[in-house]
Amino acid sequence: MKQKIKEPTVKQWEIKDRLYELTTEKIPVTHIVKSKNLYYFDEQAGHEREMKYCKNQKTVFVDEMKGPQRLGHIIFRDGMLYVPKNEVTLQKLLSLYHPDANRKFSEVDNEIQAESDLDILELEIEALNAAKQMEVDQMEAILRTELGSKVSSMKSKELKRDLLIFAKNNPKLFLELANDDNINIRNMGIKAVEASILTLSNDQRTFTWTKTGKKIVTVPFDENAYSALAAFFKTDEGIEVYKSIEKKLK
Repeated sequence: MKQKIKEPTVKQWEIKDRLYELTTEKIPVTHIVKSKNLYYFDEQAGHEREMKYCKNQKTVFVDEMKGPQRLGHIIFRDGMLYVPKNEVTLQKLLSLYHPDANRKFSEVDNEIQAESDLDILELEIEALNAAKQMEVDQMEAILRTELGSKVSSMKSKELKRDLLIFAKNNPKLFLELANDDNINIRNMGIKAVEASILTLSNDQRTFTWTKTGKKIVTVPFDENAYSALAAFFKTDEGIEVYKSIEKKLK
């Protein structure tokens, strides 16, 4: 099937070795890319031009080829294809003209990849440094989002170890949680329920004092119970309840 593609603007073709990788979800052991019956829309000429990859030709455009045409195969192995700098014709086909370029495969840009890797490493360092400086209460609050009530029985060294692992494996999420003002407040509410200071009804709609049964707050419909409790703790009435819970937990 013919496909019109707008030619990318290229100031100067750089002579270098190039690496290509498949971008499909499943990566087969070998994958053959179409190398003939390809079409490219030439804006200057105003029409489509047939392309195919021939090892003995200096162009991929059929109307520019001279003499016999020895068709070449384009084979990705384990999702990768290395094309040395002397195979410029194949490089240009894969980087500039092929209809599957940047759809089923793409050129590996080492500079962009290095920049991306550097960003990830710097994020990991930031997250690990933040984790190292955290107090136990904040460690517990963050890990509770991942491990649930299990954190209540963990010792401080266990908390720190698991926090550092979490910061390294998922630095972006870790930093988001570390900068979330509500996470410590939510944690206080969870600890209060675990310590039987507060009781959350079975339908997750009402918090009450466990001893007296007096209602503290009703959870709005379709809202997380502990998020609603954290919001209540920020009100004038809620601040007093929060302080009372904090004293009872010490």
